[in-house]
Amino acid sequence: MIILAAVMMLVGSLFCCIAALGIVRFPDLYTRLHGAAKAGPIGAGLILLGAGVASGEAYTLLRAGLGLLFLVLTTPIAAHLLARAAIKAHAPEPSIVSIDELHNPRDSVPEQKPG
Repeated sequence: MIILAAVMMLVGSLFCCIAALGIVRFPDLYTRLHGAAKAGPIGAGLILLGAGVASGEAYTLLRAGLGLLFLVLTTPIAAHLLARAAIKAHAPEPSIVSIDELHNPRDSVPEQKPG
């Protein structure tokens, strides 16, 4: 069991390193967010499960599994909300974006009162 726990922690730490590398190397906010939201929870979850397996207690393993479930359920929602906030704050768009389905012309033009 210790070998399995060590392998899970090693693979999890590699995923966390890949997520950190993506945050540093990707060119804009949206791709950085994508890199962190995909590899980060998997890496942290594998480290959690490895710690649960290493403990040898069923209760600790259950808590680690619930922690992984929490990460998997909440990270996509948080990434979506951060991307929406960046769009609403008019963050610089990457040069590869050609279609903006969320653009609302009424958001950028202030209302003018008649007369």
